Amino acid sequence: MKEQYYFVFCKESVLLERCSGSTFTIPLGAAPPTAIKPWTRQLQIAPMDNGTPVCAYTIDSPEAADTSRYELCPLRQSYYKLDRALYLKAGKCAELIYWDSNTHFCGVCGAPMQLHTDISKRCTQCGKEVWPQLATAVIVLIHRGPDEVFLARGRNFRSDFYGLIAGFVETGETLEEATCREVMEETGMTICNLSYFGSQPWPYPSGLMVGFHADYAGGEPHLQREELEKGGWFHRDHLPRLPEKLSIARQLIDDWLVKGKR
Repeated sequence: MKEQYYFVFCKESVLLERCSGSTFTIPLGAAPPTAIKPWTRQLQIAPMDNGTPVCAYTIDSPEAADTSRYELCPLRQSYYKLDRALYLKAGKCAELIYWDSNTHFCGVCGAPMQLHTDISKRCTQCGKEVWPQLATAVIVLIHRGPDEVFLARGRNFRSDFYGLIAGFVETGETLEEATCREVMEETGMTICNLSYFGSQPWPYPSGLMVGFHADYAGGEPHLQREELEKGGWFHRDHLPRLPEKLSIARQLIDDWLVKGKR
């Protein structure tokens, strides 16, 4: 059997193989790194850029993995242990496993769904086809002059850091309209001069983050307390604890800091 990468998940963690020193990779071999149960569903995912095949599946408990050789690592934290290509593929695999587990039956007639391609399913009865749903969200760094930005702490943040204003795009909106609406809803402020920064897959569980820079246009901050716990303007020399480097929020802030030094 040809060697392939095995992306193995247990709840929110992915199985990593220990290499020399403190480095890690994804298990690569001709056979799965754990026992395959009769009910294990193995998904064949699009191969890596170099053509190496990719398989993804889940295990029921951490005990299924050989801890002397492997480590279960939360998917977010694997960003700091895997190279970029493997981290991104792990996210894609996690999203497809989530989609597969939530689309067993047709939403039109209720019949079983069957894989049609690696990213689509077809109803065995009426032929309805479905693809993985992607939740698109916008995120924005608001500037006030050259040295201040607006940062906020969300109520759902897991640790005491400050991030950016963000929210999901609604039906019928452009990305720019969604950004302005979210800023108004969450802070009461208006913005202008939006400029696209970049985007980032966010497989927690199935998101795409689209990042913008924007200038403050007016209004006094009035935080939407259901969403935000704290927020305010911060000078570049006195920033609070920032988001992790894996997030596009941190990338936007770092981009602003670097450009301010030029």
